[in-house]
Amino acid sequence: MFEHELYDNYTFEDPPLNRDVFIVDEVYLEEYDHMMTKFFEGADYEYIGYITPVAVRKANANSLELSWYPNTFDRFHEVPIRLPRDQFIACVGSWNSDEKPRIFVKSEWLEQIHRCSYSTFAMIDAIGVKNALEEGTLTREKLLALRNRIDQLAERHPNISFISFADSLLLKSNWTVGHHGIEVNYDYEPEVFIRLAKELNEIYQECLGLKSYAVIAQGGNEYYEDNLLHISESQNHISLNSLGIPFAQIMEIETSARKALKNGTHKPAELYMDERYYHSLKLKYEFDKNARPSNGYSSKMIEGRCKYYYADTEVILNNLKEGA
Repeated sequence: MFEHELYDNYTFEDPPLNRDVFIVDEVYLEEYDHMMTKFFEGADYEYIGYITPVAVRKANANSLELSWYPNTFDRFHEVPIRLPRDQFIACVGSWNSDEKPRIFVKSEWLEQIHRCSYSTFAMIDAIGVKNALEEGTLTREKLLALRNRIDQLAERHPNISFISFADSLLLKSNWTVGHHGIEVNYDYEPEVFIRLAKELNEIYQECLGLKSYAVIAQGGNEYYEDNLLHISESQNHISLNSLGIPFAQIMEIETSARKALKNGTHKPAELYMDERYYHSLKLKYEFDKNARPSNGYSSKMIEGRCKYYYADTEVILNNLKEGA
């Protein structure tokens, strides 16, 4: 199979890096090879099967690090995923025929990445808590008022979990990509976190007299079909039902932002957004999102140098597309 001289065959160890690639179900292997062989000999090209657009970022010993693009029609949505070695079947393309490389994978893995849930995390933190504690203005009554307001806000957003630490708050939502023939739908709506950041900033100011900022990231999730939260029967164990990659990112972004503020690299902002989350927002065409201020950060979980964008909430809200 794939023996024609016009094929470009790639190994797992040496895949085509940082270019457009398609993931294809293994069930189309023979049909695709048959079509391409005839095409090389002068027949018309035929579209075979369904394609999933990705880019290979790095080949590890037992996995390929991929950037997956589940939606580039009405938003630019990039999701980091990993393809295990044992799920890789073959990778072929044809430079002479302008045929982009296709990575054929096992059916179960391909269905799973479309069926499983992914997570968006946001951390909301109050500004000036240390001074408020020293001045004695952060009273129990104010904290209880804050908790009650967050209860009311959470009630209006049942698809988002709210984990509070008095002066800090962790938000998490799950979303799915879906696929043809699967009963799971694409329900990614990252803009809700921008609106929540604004509303929570207002709540923090009204209840505590303190402003807040938000750090936001989105990514993979290993608890494929579980609820947003797990609470044990004894009520003293809470699991976020997530592998902590997006959570780790928001911690890394906050650390980098704190250093940047301290050394004067940039001024404080209300929003600090991982670049993948930021670029996935439905922003107006005339809003030059790439020209907005940003700063680099290092992540232990993602290959290469990462970047976060920072802005005030109103700037982003005023430049979202209508209906976003």
